[in-house]
Amino acid sequence: MSRLFCFGLGYCAGALSRRLIPQGWTVAGTTAHADKVERLASEGVEPFFFDGTGALHDVAEAMQGATHVLLSIPPDAQGDPALRHYGDAIAATPSIRWIGYFSTVGVYGDAAGNWVDETSATQPGTERGQRRLQAENGWSDFARKAGKTLVIYRLPGIYGPGRSAIDQLKAGTARRIFKPGQLTNRVHVEDIATAVEASLDHPAGVHIFNVTDDLPAPPQDVIAYGAELLGVPCPPATDPSDADLSPTARSFYIENKKVSNARMKSELGVKLAYPTYIEGLKSIAGL
Repeated sequence: MSRLFCFGLGYCAGALSRRLIPQGWTVAGTTAHADKVERLASEGVEPFFFDGTGALHDVAEAMQGATHVLLSIPPDAQGDPALRHYGDAIAATPSIRWIGYFSTVGVYGDAAGNWVDETSATQPGTERGQRRLQAENGWSDFARKAGKTLVIYRLPGIYGPGRSAIDQLKAGTARRIFKPGQLTNRVHVEDIATAVEASLDHPAGVHIFNVTDDLPAPPQDVIAYGAELLGVPCPPATDPSDADLSPTARSFYIENKKVSNARMKSELGVKLAYPTYIEGLKSIAGL
């Protein structure tokens, strides 16, 4: 029996779990939010509390019998919490043959609007990107020493039902950020699940895939298209230096690049359900 253990049962891991459970997989994992435990259990997942501050015996026990481990929690200033607290347990569990790691395209840094792929240099210009690259390197070293397969997924901005321009426009919280020449990359959450599912039996070694859609696009165009679909006024243009933006949101405008997904398509055979934001937003809007 295949068993997936997720460090971080969040938005992306949830989309994957909803696919695997009907196929006979068992899914367990951690959440840092105690109020989510009951809801996760109702979805057929075995939830465990882990906030990154220390190893818990029940989490190590729950990994016994796992065949796959998915890492979906952000690294902190000391590195990756799952690697720090549970690396030894993962290495010592022979049934675990596959590890997946959700990283970010931010590890590439700024490319002045040019294309990058998995062979491009990694020169992150943000603290978030630097931490992710450190975590990638830590898990790569770990996987090689432990003899486990590692698949690293470099993700751009993630959207989907409940987390999209459509939802922001309906809630009145949409911001149309405008920076001349700026391009951002994005991917629908279901296409992330497709890429992970396609690589669950990937061969031994360390593998890196950019999981992104086909159309890097100006962020203001995405908001404008969502407003057009809904028939609502388009929000006024806002500069990315606006103080109301969160540090994470602002970081998307520090670096400018177009991210290639060619390797994902050729090696994993992934066919995107939402190749651009146009298809994605139409689906979310119910059109």
